[in-house]
Amino acid sequence: MWSSLSSSSGTRLHRGWVEEASPEDRPPQTTHIVFVVHGIGQKMDQGRIIKNTGMLREGVRKMEEKHFSDQNDEHVEFLPVEWRSKLALDGDTVDSITPDKVRGLRDLLNSSAMDIMYYNSPLYRDEITKGLTQELNRLYTLFCSRNPEFEERGGKVSIVSHSLGCVITYDIMTGWDPVRFCQQEHHGVEEELDLRWISCEEKHVVEQLRLTRNRLQELENQLLTLEASKPPARPSLKFNVENFFCMGSPLAVFLALRGIRPGTSCHQDHILPTSICSRLFNVFHPTDPVAYRLEPLILKHFSNVSPVQIHWCSAISPTHYDAIRPTYLNPVKDPASDTESLPSPSTSPVLARRHYGESITNLGKASILGAASIGKGIGGILFSRFSRSNSQPSVSLGLEGGANTEEEEQKRTESHSAYGLSTLIRPTSPITDTSLELERRIDFELREGLVESRYWSAVTSHTGYWCSHDIALFMLTFIYKQKMAPPDPAEDNLEPD
Repeated sequence: MWSSLSSSSGTRLHRGWVEEASPEDRPPQTTHIVFVVHGIGQKMDQGRIIKNTGMLREGVRKMEEKHFSDQNDEHVEFLPVEWRSKLALDGDTVDSITPDKVRGLRDLLNSSAMDIMYYNSPLYRDEITKGLTQELNRLYTLFCSRNPEFEERGGKVSIVSHSLGCVITYDIMTGWDPVRFCQQEHHGVEEELDLRWISCEEKHVVEQLRLTRNRLQELENQLLTLEASKPPARPSLKFNVENFFCMGSPLAVFLALRGIRPGTSCHQDHILPTSICSRLFNVFHPTDPVAYRLEPLILKHFSNVSPVQIHWCSAISPTHYDAIRPTYLNPVKDPASDTESLPSPSTSPVLARRHYGESITNLGKASILGAASIGKGIGGILFSRFSRSNSQPSVSLGLEGGANTEEEEQKRTESHSAYGLSTLIRPTSPITDTSLELERRIDFELREGLVESRYWSAVTSHTGYWCSHDIALFMLTFIYKQKMAPPDPAEDNLEPD
């Protein structure tokens, strides 16, 4: 009876495809790989970056089928990079000193926000940067070994970083070293001893101190010579970065507290040289409490310029991003001139409600002022240095001369590792030229939903980038840039009101 039922009911299964496969059916070779770097919180859920990359990859595939179906000879692959799980850092020391009351909340903070404190610690910072660098190089080497034609065909590499991962990735690419920076600033403060009046006895002591420092400097130079012969402790990346996408990034705050100030340059090189990375993108949700803008660190008056709005993925024939003209948050007319001039924060009245609050520059200056008032630590050194620089804007740095500017730009791109130190002592111009525009925009903002609560989205927006189809289409737009039509200025319909 059982055999009769089994033979009379059910569905016959067939294995294989109805049509025979052909060599043309295979997917194209990977021409672009994108490393996805996570931020804080991976200690709680070690596999979360893999899930997030999977959601991002799924959105990219849907956008490829809808908008880039003609890209049959190219393929983009997204690879997750988990740098936190392999780091021991302090072991279980922090856990052992954590009180038992509200243990769940304390464990949550230890597994998430503690990563920021680890990275700001000189004891563990090098371990974190070295760990991420080694993981990126390992994945790239492994991918090239399995795809030997990738480098031969000129394959490109981009990086997508989230939250604190943006800061770590930036420091790896630029070679930022806070220890060398502190030594450089300390040396600059010592040089000011000759600018004030001192007594004969104090002058004798200072002279003895100077001789001692000279001898110490000779010993340090000998030590540096010996260390230079050793292999580098932190290996550099084995590939060039084509695009660097920052999502929900606090990088602007870190750069402001390191002394980066806006100047007169209209290029990305002011914060990240194109010789290191071809293009930088700062993508954020307007209510993300962790994200900050980068453009006001290049040109100060861009704190009054709205970020570029990322198009909806369902938009029909949207304007190309590079063709969108700046839109000002608070346009005004200059009464001193007959023609309408571009507004600046110094001439515009204070808005009753600003989307972005004060500029990044004011935030960094206020933080340094607070650090200087506490004691003579690094905050005081930084503040004294920057106050001197701002009061002497034309000291052999070529901000007012074209020849010196070219020389400075050439020196800036000669060494990647020294970039983070050399740019910090560049002063800002006392006169803000509001007619300047960035060569290419950096800040890109997601559009808010029509029924979206700002207070609720402030909680969820920082982790909502992975499933956004708008971001997936945005990244593909610039990854496939070589096949896109050039922007047509005639189609620009977003002029400032």
